[in-house]
Amino acid sequence: MKKPAVLLLEDGALFPGFSFGCAGEAVGESCFNTSMSGYQEIITDPSYAGQIVAMTAPMIGNYGANNADIESAAPALRGFVVREYSQAYENWRAEESLDAFLIKQHICGIEGVDTRRLTRHIRDRGAMRCIISSADLDPQTLLPKVQASPQMSGLDLASGVTCQKPYVFSENKKYKVIAYDFGVKRNILKMLTAADCAVTVVPADTPAAEVLAQKPDGLFLSNGPGDPAAVTYAIENTRQLIASGVPLFGICLGHQIISLALGAKTFKLKYGHRGGNQPVLDLTTRQVEITAQNHGFAVDPESLQGLPVDITHINLNDQTVEGIAHREKPVFAVQYHPEASPGPHDAGYLFARFTQYLERRKTTP
Repeated sequence: MKKPAVLLLEDGALFPGFSFGCAGEAVGESCFNTSMSGYQEIITDPSYAGQIVAMTAPMIGNYGANNADIESAAPALRGFVVREYSQAYENWRAEESLDAFLIKQHICGIEGVDTRRLTRHIRDRGAMRCIISSADLDPQTLLPKVQASPQMSGLDLASGVTCQKPYVFSENKKYKVIAYDFGVKRNILKMLTAADCAVTVVPADTPAAEVLAQKPDGLFLSNGPGDPAAVTYAIENTRQLIASGVPLFGICLGHQIISLALGAKTFKLKYGHRGGNQPVLDLTTRQVEITAQNHGFAVDPESLQGLPVDITHINLNDQTVEGIAHREKPVFAVQYHPEASPGPHDAGYLFARFTQYLERRKTTP
């Protein structure tokens, strides 16, 4: 028999449903993802730290879960919301049900929610704090718990999902790259390796001098959760990395940190960009890419004026900044996730562009 559960938003909107995954309570920021599949990659993406994710696709769980599609050592999101959870699953790669995977990862889920209504509510009123509970169904006692939880703005969540010490991800490649881990997805590291990069991953607060002393061919700033302006230590380190002249590539939070280090500003989006269907225009080629995205903050385009950077990519839905390139330094970054490949190969050229910078550095006297 299904166990009743509720989802309560901080404005009092109540969504009844049934518990699946780990029973109990979870508090976080509400958001939605429009991807039709890839729920396991979404659940294990560290960029969702502190959030409760609703899937807009009506049925979730029909292909189960496996160990190959995990993007991080431990999921950081707080809860998972679906319209219909499929208890039956069928896929040759499946190792267990989604329900069993959520229980193992201690993630609260709720099914039977009117996710169409929930998504429209968030789009109209903006992302807000919420709670999932199967232990207490009374809105009067749940609402104070939501209101006591922290707002996403001002939170440094990267420090909570970064690695604790440096580690070697790949070896015996042409280029030596050091990657800052702000919540890096494993597939990004795999794509860098496929681009002939030997990748060493370092914690988010590693001093720039310590990294540069290793004489890398290139540097990478990863994706990650939270408010980019709150990751002040990374912003200061990045200023030094940019000044060094070593090629630098950033994705998602890495893009925002590079922009902040150059003197730009960031702001919180009303409800964020999360899904595998975001159209992005490359202003240098006039090509449109279908991209995967997961971010709740963006770079203020007006704050880029007067800085030595060009806006290289824009989002065709709302014209927000999706990419920048430095005019004088080998530095570039994108807001979206080229490694997720929803196109499926629309954005793969970015890793090749990075290796061009690396090759130029190795061959220039």
